[in-house]
Amino acid sequence: MTRIVLFENIHASAKEVFVAAGFDEVVTYPGALTGDALREAMQGAHVVGIRSRTHLDQKALSGLPDLRAVGCFCIGTNQVDLETAALRGIPVFNAPFSNTRSVAELVLGETILLLRRIPEKNARVHEGFWDKTADGAYEARGKTLGIIGYGNIGSQVGILAESLGMRVLYHDIEAKLPIGNAHATSSLKKFLAQVDVVTLHVPGGKETANLMDADAIAAMKPGSILINASRGTVVDIPALHRALKSGHLSGAAVDVFPTEPKSREEGLDSPLRGLQNVILTPHVGGSTQESQENIGREVAEKLKRFIGSGTTKGAVNFPEIPYHELAGTARIIHIHQNVPGAMGALSNLMGEYGLNIVSQQLQTRGKIGYAVTDVDGDVTDQVIEGLRNHPITIRCDRV
Repeated sequence: MTRIVLFENIHASAKEVFVAAGFDEVVTYPGALTGDALREAMQGAHVVGIRSRTHLDQKALSGLPDLRAVGCFCIGTNQVDLETAALRGIPVFNAPFSNTRSVAELVLGETILLLRRIPEKNARVHEGFWDKTADGAYEARGKTLGIIGYGNIGSQVGILAESLGMRVLYHDIEAKLPIGNAHATSSLKKFLAQVDVVTLHVPGGKETANLMDADAIAAMKPGSILINASRGTVVDIPALHRALKSGHLSGAAVDVFPTEPKSREEGLDSPLRGLQNVILTPHVGGSTQESQENIGREVAEKLKRFIGSGTTKGAVNFPEIPYHELAGTARIIHIHQNVPGAMGALSNLMGEYGLNIVSQQLQTRGKIGYAVTDVDGDVTDQVIEGLRNHPITIRCDRV
């Protein structure tokens, strides 16, 4: 029986997918666990599902011989030691597309609110002031939106912005075909100087760390707006604070931060708190009922297909093998060291056990190789154990 453990209140749509596929042992936890509590909860699990607060480092992934796959029910996978997982034969899946619309709508809504100075006016009314001036308030129509990172989310932000009558420019390190009437720009500095709103949609990591530093923010058009719903490390927060206090920027919206609270009880430590021209949200860009339901289904479907057929399409740390129909009487998935002679050794072993190879797919990535082999013959527990005991084997299972 396949045991599935889900943490952090993952949407019920995930459990629905698993139960419909015949996986009845689905254990759920409302929040994230750490340390010994996390390790104890994962004992005996074949599949583990997490969101952003559960961290699966090398220690957490050790001592789990039954664990076959991890699902990150979110976009990011930084909370998982991907290399350790791969070397243990554990593919990691995520949901890179399911919350695209939710993030795009948040960015567009914040664009309108900041252009109209609604955060400041809202705060003033709550304080008892009736500040009915139009000073500094603008329509979105006719303004230029600049998108840094023209991927799935960035391109959809552009489409929504055009529907409001905005002009759209984008900057990306890769050549991307424009959607709608968007225009690509090659020079980041020139790009920043001509847009009214900058919205960031880039991945985290060393290449984008402090992408919007003091120099980049200084290059932005005076009175413009900065929105970050990508990764917290992309913006130099002290530099942003200075630009807002000096009036160089008229407003900002930040959904992600370099260091984020670990619980509802812990407050955000940021110099941006208290600024009336700044919208601060607790990393909720993709937090809508629609996106969470979509994420639940998307990741659960990937995990279901891997457990049922061995397909790793969409895995972020593993050789990708797409789905194909069973061609023999049984299917064996074999994760092994990516060394010369590995496939020959595997084929010889199967021959020794009287198995005829009907179909075989192989992909490699870094230090590991992954083979999905359909065979005719009796694949007994003894056969699987024999394959597992070979020196090249990392993991072997029958699906």
